[in-house]
Amino acid sequence: MEDGVLDIAHDGDYDAIVLGAGISGLVASSVLLEDGAQRILIVDKYESIGGNHINVNVNGYSFDIGSYIFQDDSPLIRHFPELLPHYVVIDPAWQRLNPQGVVTRYPISIKDDLLVAGPVEWIRIGASVVYSRLFRRRMRNAKDFARYWIGARFLKRSGLEDYMKRFYGLAPEKIDLNFARKRMAWISEYASFDNPMLKIRREARQGPSNQQLARPKEGFHHLYKVAADKLASSGVAVSLGTTIRSIVRTDGLFNVETDRGCFRARRVVSTLPLHTALRICGIPLRDSLQSVSLISLFYSFDGTRGFSSSILYNFSFEGPWKRLTVYSDFYGRNDGREYFGVEVNAEHVDGSIAIADRQFRAHVADNGLFDGDLVLEGSHVTANAYPIYVDGATELAQEAVQALSDFGVESIGRQGRFDYQPTARDTTLKAEMALAR
Repeated sequence: MEDGVLDIAHDGDYDAIVLGAGISGLVASSVLLEDGAQRILIVDKYESIGGNHINVNVNGYSFDIGSYIFQDDSPLIRHFPELLPHYVVIDPAWQRLNPQGVVTRYPISIKDDLLVAGPVEWIRIGASVVYSRLFRRRMRNAKDFARYWIGARFLKRSGLEDYMKRFYGLAPEKIDLNFARKRMAWISEYASFDNPMLKIRREARQGPSNQQLARPKEGFHHLYKVAADKLASSGVAVSLGTTIRSIVRTDGLFNVETDRGCFRARRVVSTLPLHTALRICGIPLRDSLQSVSLISLFYSFDGTRGFSSSILYNFSFEGPWKRLTVYSDFYGRNDGREYFGVEVNAEHVDGSIAIADRQFRAHVADNGLFDGDLVLEGSHVTANAYPIYVDGATELAQEAVQALSDFGVESIGRQGRFDYQPTARDTTLKAEMALAR
């Protein structure tokens, strides 16, 4: 198997067909093997293994589409222990740029977000929290959820409200409540009356107990080729660069029609975006599910960057960018230059790379960051990067998953469940649970 790819150019019968070669697809194939399947086919439209785990090599620099940190105790390693030696051991730190122009602790800093505000502001924040707890008990969306726990004043002052908008692509009052409860549980934990200051400080001191890892400098293809080779040795075939045209079920047998032929199996597991899976199965949906399109900007830099962490979040009131990751902290400088990637919600800059670049430069200059030679080395646009959780999206996604299940297709993963999964650990555990029998 060259580069982890086995091109399938003929019809064939399989015990199971997995749609998508990202982490969910790789884990699903491993679970299916454990479940007794002997002939499995993975089909993906991309030309490389890894799904949305994509890196771009440009001008001697290696950038990720996103920011991916792995752990050595991830359940992904249980399925593919051969991956572990290929990761790069890192010691990342996370910070945020707050609305006051201070680079500080992520996600909340008692000192920089509260203590420096002064007594008058403490009273206002406290009154806002009390008001929310007494009169804002009814929660309908993400803004209501956050406001109930930390009050409207601190929600704004901390920059969390603006960051939520950058991340989700929507005003917080339009974000689904169920998603907020799941994804933003840390707010309720930190804001509980169980001595929150001590809790924050204790957790900050403890830090991660596992070893933090990054993908190899050569790229994700070098990492996931190892997983693909292991699967291939157990009877799993991989067909990349393959477009799925339709899926028809007849007498319990799925016929998966692609531009490389028709494949048949009695079991189909999909990790494709829900709207794509529904379309190829010929199943209508009463409304559309939205996803974020992500612009990634790739920079090299020589000078004083103005912060020490590898990952910096934008919690300030201005600037469309939401997060940057300094990859040279993981892999070393290139000809003496640092390099990093910046993530921008495409809708916030009208889908324009030029606007995203211009506004990023202006914003970091206003905040005293990246004082020196900053060069845009390249960019990348990713459609369907992650789901947008508008009010009612959870119920609509569940309806779509159920419709696919009624058809016989098992839909899993971030796109396949319309479920934001922030880590490989989360993705692996959910894939295992979804396929458990």
